[in-house]
Amino acid sequence: MKRYEKESFSKSFLLFFILQLILLFIIAFQDYHKSVHSLRDKLKENMKVCSFSLDCKEYEVDFVDKNSTKLTYNLQENNSTLYTLYKVPSVDDFYLKIYISKDNYNHFVKEIKVKLAKTYAIYLVLIILLSYLFSLYTLSPLKKALRLNEEFVKDILHDFNTPISSIVINLKMLQRDKSKESIVKRMQNSIDNILSLQENLKYFLKDNKLQKSEVELGKIVLQRVEYFKNIYKNLEYKTTIEQIKINSNQEAIIRIIDNLLSNASKYNKQNGFIKVTLNKDELIIEDSGKGIENVDKIFDRYYKENDIGLGIGMHIVKKFSDDLNISIELKSKLNIGTVVKLDFSKVIVE
Repeated sequence: MKRYEKESFSKSFLLFFILQLILLFIIAFQDYHKSVHSLRDKLKENMKVCSFSLDCKEYEVDFVDKNSTKLTYNLQENNSTLYTLYKVPSVDDFYLKIYISKDNYNHFVKEIKVKLAKTYAIYLVLIILLSYLFSLYTLSPLKKALRLNEEFVKDILHDFNTPISSIVINLKMLQRDKSKESIVKRMQNSIDNILSLQENLKYFLKDNKLQKSEVELGKIVLQRVEYFKNIYKNLEYKTTIEQIKINSNQEAIIRIIDNLLSNASKYNKQNGFIKVTLNKDELIIEDSGKGIENVDKIFDRYYKENDIGLGIGMHIVKKFSDDLNISIELKSKLNIGTVVKLDFSKVIVE
């Protein structure tokens, strides 16, 4: 089960389970009070029977002064007993008192609680099972739709390979003609964008746990900057790089840096700049681009502010950053530029 499937499953499970648990609690609460009320009624009836014969092992018998209490046939209680008063024939000064100690009464109440707890524990297990089955049932259409979507994307990626390979071969042939150098560069940029998009789609479909190893971050950053520098020659790339090592996944780190540099390059101004600084445990990528209008949505899947791309590049950046325990901060101003900060302090190799 993939991450978004687990998330959907857990939310469905919790929603259904909590609703059923609230209902179960209400029923159990009412059942408990009903059982206690029935117990008190039973005690009252048994005391009434006892008042006729005075032969009752569970209850105590006593007499109370009429002047000290008021006669009532309802079950009463004080700090130590539950009791009922009755008139005694031919006796004017005393009432008959039939009572049970609070300890014995609490023992009966405890038996009710234990019995209800056992019963509702079974109900709780049934609710958990029903919640699980309900979540699986609601997840089934989503899983089917996602599987179809993934298969569709995989087919597209597979079909990409042949025309891209053909274009690359023909492009190499065109590179021999110096008169078409500008055309070749534009074609090369387009191909690189397609290849970057293809890589994003591949990683987007993957949901495997990232394997970590020692990664030379400074070396990778310089390599990726050099790569984009050759593509976007109208931009000025400024680098201040310290050589540091981190415990991470190299392919995921390359994806993060490539997506950030790609956005900084594609959406930059003519003859703009990209400043890349790796200092101690922080990587900062600053550009002079057109900026981002909705910074809060930039990491959302499929969100984009123009017609270029699929809107998954920055989502992948956030996904990998979270998986690799890398903090990310993004600030942007329209028509001024964007600054992205990656904090590697938690994965630094000492």
